[in-house]
Amino acid sequence: MMKYKGYLGDVTYDDDAEIFHGSVVGIKDVVTYQGRSVDELKQAFKDSVNDYLEFCKQRGEKPDKPYSGKFNLRISPELHAKIDIAAKEEGESLNNFVSRTLRRAVGE
Repeated sequence: MMKYKGYLGDVTYDDDAEIFHGSVVGIKDVVTYQGRSVDELKQAFKDSVNDYLEFCKQRGEKPDKPYSGKFNLRISPELHAKIDIAAKEEGESLNNFVSRTLRRAVGE
């Protein structure tokens, strides 16, 4: 992953085309870039983010911000109930319980 101005970009290598490519992750808009070398890819990522921000500015739109901190999760009603009960047993809100559990799962 690459980082620039708070945006994250993924990287994939296409062996057939012998090119790196990627896209900005965590936003609804589609922002892509490519390059034949690591340096070229890094510059293309930065250029694409800058172009995206400028495009939004010219249109008078707010650019998407990566990872707002909100996401919907679809689980079974039974699991929802079990998680809610576990949160109450810990004296926490459902949101805090799930956040704490997820932080632990990713090593935070």
